[in-house]
Amino acid sequence: MRRWQLAGAGVAVLLAGCGGVTIAPKPVLPKALVQEIPATVGLLVPADQSSYAHSETRAGVVWSVALGQGQQVVAREVLDSLFREVREFSELEAARKSEGLQAIFEPRIEQYSFATAQETGGDYVAVTIRYRVNVLAPDGVRYDSLTLTGYGTGLAEGFGSGGPMDEATRAAMRDAAAKFLTQFPELPLAKELSAGTKLVADPAEVQTRLAAALDIEALPIRESRRSNPSWRPGAVIGNDPPPLIVPGAVPPAPAAPGSPSES
Repeated sequence: MRRWQLAGAGVAVLLAGCGGVTIAPKPVLPKALVQEIPATVGLLVPADQSSYAHSETRAGVVWSVALGQGQQVVAREVLDSLFREVREFSELEAARKSEGLQAIFEPRIEQYSFATAQETGGDYVAVTIRYRVNVLAPDGVRYDSLTLTGYGTGLAEGFGSGGPMDEATRAAMRDAAAKFLTQFPELPLAKELSAGTKLVADPAEVQTRLAAALDIEALPIRESRRSNPSWRPGAVIGNDPPPLIVPGAVPPAPAAPGSPSES
């Protein structure tokens, strides 16, 4: 199996003299305890996604978040955990010419949004990242499309600080990755790939699937540290995530009575 090494969880933060904040989150995923799907797939990361960045101004502060490289790391690691072989491409034409692919996955960031500490009342910053994962047949025709949303938070350190935003963004990336890893293996699409099927895009069936607009989704749990002193942002959505376990795997043993819980 082809493997990629994850970069460390370094934080690239620049506080410009004019009040701007620039971050380039570098996520680290826990080891995924998933059953490998015996399939060969492609990962398509076009230039607009590998260089994806979000920028906006809040209360006179320019926030710039470079997401492309970090998200590329997440996509590699997620697919590498799920499939026997993953080949990465920057252009669709190259993927179409690659022999033996059963499917091509094209993860795309559709929306990045955040709330600053000032907007959340000073407790934390919050980040939401919405993704669309286009699943293409080996000839490059779209076969299906999946959507999912990652949520993350970071403990506030004061308005204009990049650290909490970086933390919240990395948590949102991990949250989305966990949802995909745990829910994708249960989809009919995963079973087709497990059987060695090469996807073929039938126009009528594709329109039906796209109309269904399958969401991989889970609502986040929000809780204020004011009502629970032991709470810390991201505890329930993955700032320190446990190993990821797919349905059917052996669950971890329950905590002993009286032990602390982060639910």
